[in-house]
Amino acid sequence: MVFASPLFLFLFLPATIVAYFALPARWRNVVLLAASLAFYAWGEARYVPLIVGSVAFNWVMGLLIAASATPASRARRLALAVTGNLAVLAVFKYANFAVANIDALAPVLGMTPIALAAIPLPLGISFFTFHAISYVVDVYKGTANAQRSVREFALYILLFPQLIAGPIIRYRDIAAQLVARDANVSEFAYGVRRFVLGLGKKLLIANTLGATADAIFALPTDQLTTPVAWLGIVCYTLQIYFDFSGYSDMAIGLMRMFGFRILENFNYPYVATSIREFWRRWHISLSNWFRDYLYVPLGGNRAGARRAYANLIVVFLLCGLWHGASWPFVLWGAWHGAFLIGERAGLARALARHRVVAHVYTLAAVMGGWVLFRCDTLAHAAGYYRALAGFSAADPLWHPLGEYVNALLVATLAVAVAFSIPLAARITAWRERVAEPRVRTIAIAGDSAWIGAVFVAASAMLAAGTYNPFIYFRF
Repeated sequence: MVFASPLFLFLFLPATIVAYFALPARWRNVVLLAASLAFYAWGEARYVPLIVGSVAFNWVMGLLIAASATPASRARRLALAVTGNLAVLAVFKYANFAVANIDALAPVLGMTPIALAAIPLPLGISFFTFHAISYVVDVYKGTANAQRSVREFALYILLFPQLIAGPIIRYRDIAAQLVARDANVSEFAYGVRRFVLGLGKKLLIANTLGATADAIFALPTDQLTTPVAWLGIVCYTLQIYFDFSGYSDMAIGLMRMFGFRILENFNYPYVATSIREFWRRWHISLSNWFRDYLYVPLGGNRAGARRAYANLIVVFLLCGLWHGASWPFVLWGAWHGAFLIGERAGLARALARHRVVAHVYTLAAVMGGWVLFRCDTLAHAAGYYRALAGFSAADPLWHPLGEYVNALLVATLAVAVAFSIPLAARITAWRERVAEPRVRTIAIAGDSAWIGAVFVAASAMLAAGTYNPFIYFRF
């Protein structure tokens, strides 16, 4: 059950909202917890015991860590908690990848291949595992108090707006809200508006661009001309941003409807002028998680440049693996790590003098990385890079550019570019700062009409049953 589906929009969400606000405040967490379990069970019923077991394990470990009598026992219990979480993630997400690589080397090493049935990936396992690890680490550090109510802790892990694809919410940022929060008309209205904007970004922009990107990336690379290859990567670059930022908008909006305030997850990443700045703007909750729970504990940049470079490579190799168990994802992480090392070594200072050049460099680096992110194999990525570089020998008559370009795509690309920069946000801020009250009232009415139109258009897309994937659900 995804947010952008008729079942969620017209049955699950309205029923949850009615039950939540109809019951006394003391029952509202129970409503959200029951709804969250039903939400997960709808798409992954067989793994409900897994996620419930994760909740129970980490709740108990948090209490044990907090009750430790000595620093040594606290450290041992933290190690057990983190190891337990990572072991589950390793089995479900990386066992097949590891076995496939061992089997590929088996003939060379004189080994017998390992027979392992494919292990399906549980929905959201990367996200709820990272939530759990951040909780036990923060309890260990003393930056968060252990939650004594299993119900409130379960709600933290299972809240359906962030359960499947984030954002990654730190327990200490939401702990007080799990106990009491202000759910009022203004908060609810903001949540609805934010949700609808995310729905529009997903259905009207990401899906339209994604259909073209998928068609182009599905071509054999020997049939891929340079103009078509560039169209494909431009469409994918914008698709993945509007897909995931749209999902984050919907998650933030849903949380606000129920009185929760969480941090932003995207901040116009394509206006960045360095890869370092890009990661401060892209999937912010994941970037901060890797910084605080991996990069800093490894030593960060406190032990000299070489150690900082090594730490960056480790962090981004693991970031790539977190996104997917395949070599293209690993190389995607290494790609970003290498650019970050180059910037630390002096490239950033050189680029700082030329903002336009820095922006072009950043977009080129990010888009080059998206090739690895999108391609299923290294051979596919290599062929795609050749086409982008102009080394394609494909006959342009096989798949001409006109086969993919139409009025809808051109209009969608224009809208996507406009909304990937903070133009609308600046206009809104200016309007709020300088406009007369009467003008602001008219503008608010116009915004409401516009949001309504977005919802109607998105609903029409759903009713038509068109292409509707969610990129980040596979992580």
